[in-house]
Amino acid sequence: MLRFVLTVAVLAFPTTMGFSVVPNSRSSVRQQMSEKMRLSAKSTLTDETAWKLRILLNGVPTTGGRKVDQIFSVNAHFIEEEGYEPPQGFIKQIVSDESEENKGGLKITKSRWILSEDPNERKDGLWVWGLFKEPLYPFMLLQLESEEIELPGEEKDTIQPLKLYAQINHSRDEELGVVLKTTILNVRELETMKADPFGAATVEVYEEKGIGQISFQSQ
Repeated sequence: MLRFVLTVAVLAFPTTMGFSVVPNSRSSVRQQMSEKMRLSAKSTLTDETAWKLRILLNGVPTTGGRKVDQIFSVNAHFIEEEGYEPPQGFIKQIVSDESEENKGGLKITKSRWILSEDPNERKDGLWVWGLFKEPLYPFMLLQLESEEIELPGEEKDTIQPLKLYAQINHSRDEELGVVLKTTILNVRELETMKADPFGAATVEVYEEKGIGQISFQSQ
């Protein structure tokens, strides 16, 4: 009878007898792994993140005298060069044997990107005065140069090498990481102008003209 009473007491009052629930170690490990995966999934401007660049060109002149609309998809990494402020670097294109770039696609030959404040109003940002912990750059200035592009068809028409420019809205999200917005893609048209009334001196100026769009998606 005494043995039965003690058993009931233990079952009825486990906390008073010094018993505690042991946490599930497997669940804790899964939570830690999930948190690490969430952090590693953040988009960056390094070789840790692959980006898909979708380039839409409208009315591009060809060597055959036509104007065509073309869409290109480029996989690439943003590579940051150390020791620069503001952050800047180049794009490293990811090319596989069966990728679009090897089948009449767009192949990047030269590139440059730099984070920037408003390029039309360069001045010391608020971060200089200690209002933010780190510099905030709302724009990325991007320059891309391409090889000659072969167009499909028996005409063997091509698009001459392009030099493209874009000003991209750049931000950093706590969950997503780096965010790059879709923006207008430009080419620069050079024009030679007289620098004096007699035409003895000239100066070259350029005007940016919209030729399409560029969008970005981290992978």
